[in-house]
Amino acid sequence: MPTPLRVAMVGHAFMGAAHSQAWRTAPRFFDLPLSPEMAVVVGRDAERTTAAADRLGWAESATDWREVITRDDVDLVDVCTPGDTHAQIAIAALEAGKHVLCEKPLANSVAEAQDMAAAAARAAERGVFAMVGFTYRRVPAIALARQLVQQGRIGQVRHVRAAYLQDWIADPQAPMSWRLEGERAGSGALGDIGAHVVDLTQHITGETITGVSAVLETFVKERPLPASTGSLGGVGGEGTGTVTVDDAALFLARFSGGGLATFEATRFALGRKNAIRIEVNGSAGSLAFDFEDMNVLHFFDGADPDETAGFRRIVVTEPGHPYVGAWWPAGHGLGYEHGFTHQVVDLVHALAEGTQPTPSFAEGLAVQRVLDTVSRSATQNSAWTPIEGAH
Repeated sequence: MPTPLRVAMVGHAFMGAAHSQAWRTAPRFFDLPLSPEMAVVVGRDAERTTAAADRLGWAESATDWREVITRDDVDLVDVCTPGDTHAQIAIAALEAGKHVLCEKPLANSVAEAQDMAAAAARAAERGVFAMVGFTYRRVPAIALARQLVQQGRIGQVRHVRAAYLQDWIADPQAPMSWRLEGERAGSGALGDIGAHVVDLTQHITGETITGVSAVLETFVKERPLPASTGSLGGVGGEGTGTVTVDDAALFLARFSGGGLATFEATRFALGRKNAIRIEVNGSAGSLAFDFEDMNVLHFFDGADPDETAGFRRIVVTEPGHPYVGAWWPAGHGLGYEHGFTHQVVDLVHALAEGTQPTPSFAEGLAVQRVLDTVSRSATQNSAWTPIEGAH
């Protein structure tokens, strides 16, 4: 039997449910060198956390993460809490000798992300590793896009167009939640969803963003308070709360290879539920992807003869495609949750091999620097602003 990997997860809402599904499913579809065990889930409310443990498949529940991360029967801490707690929990867990998986964005500030990356570097010297959860890297079509770029199939990157479009707060009567509070979320659409397309484009191209010119906007500045404390839905609370994050972010960028880019992140694109759209144009070809058709990658090969040239629609469900062979017969598509399962698979293999899993906290810090630079540019009349440390 493989050696157990005993997991403690902190937080059990949306991301906690997705991560739980992944920990449950990964060892049932993939041959793993370690055996994940869902040891304990941690939350602030004892009753709700107990119910979450029963529903999501955790062996037990707890309310004190500080006590849990010191337990001998915990090997890895999975951080699924709001951004304002990431640094505190992750650093403490690493210092306690536990591997860490932390949801994105890595932190709410560059300073926190620097502290986390430094703690991860120190821990790695002791064979303790940390990874940040940019899960969309593990979508098979995205993984295939990266392979094609690495193989030189599109040549030199010239243009990148990236957008993450949602509409879940387009209604001005949608109530306040922690995601709309700067102190807890750090930023709005920029950090919540913009972080994903920043990471994805750098991951696919193998290049880094070196500078930006940005604008941020908050369309609805006051929102109804939730109907009850802790509720994220319904309207009926007394009074309103002030939205202290951006609703939309737009920025121009340049990549390290000289290519130009446009980025958009918004939660006000009516009709778009989770549209992650990425197009990369190179000197020899192009790639295009939309998460709302997530099993498909569009590829244009510039070497094709004019008479038959055009974007080919690749259905990324063949056994030879990244991750797909462990699942269903060709043509039977995967869904949102599978990226989280693939994340667990890659993490477990890296830990068993004693190698740094990716994306590392250092990569998470690099994304945080881009987000911070976007914010600073937006406060400086969209001035062109270099990314610190990018080259």
